[in-house]
Amino acid sequence: MNEPIVKLPKNYKPTEDEEYMNPLQLEYFRQKLLVWKENLKKDSMETMDNLKNENLNEPDLNDRASVETEVSFELRTRDRYRKLIEKIDAALQRIKTGSYGFCVKSFEPIGIKRLEARPIATLSINAQEEHERAEKVYSDE
Repeated sequence: MNEPIVKLPKNYKPTEDEEYMNPLQLEYFRQKLLVWKENLKKDSMETMDNLKNENLNEPDLNDRASVETEVSFELRTRDRYRKLIEKIDAALQRIKTGSYGFCVKSFEPIGIKRLEARPIATLSINAQEEHERAEKVYSDE
């Protein structure tokens, strides 16, 4: 499952000069996504270890409130990681199907710079801005 599509040259970085979403670029982003996913899983396990070690029975009310706040923060962080891992898995699936790097609405290229910044992006800049404008209109109503 995690076998490379192609072997990347050392220090390879995708450029706008290459054919968009060529095998090297796809492998680059696949590896980037896999490393991100593994880091999130590792961090999530550390979060679980921290939660197991928390003493929720602090006698002092202020101490207990602090611990409960920390636990709440840890749980929100873990949930955020879980959602990110789902998005990473979806991006990896798009790499397999050949749709990675293309906007799900307009099918135009998302762009190397945007994918470098947000490898799980599914919308082009234009589609993302349109989506955000629509959200703002609905939230203002």
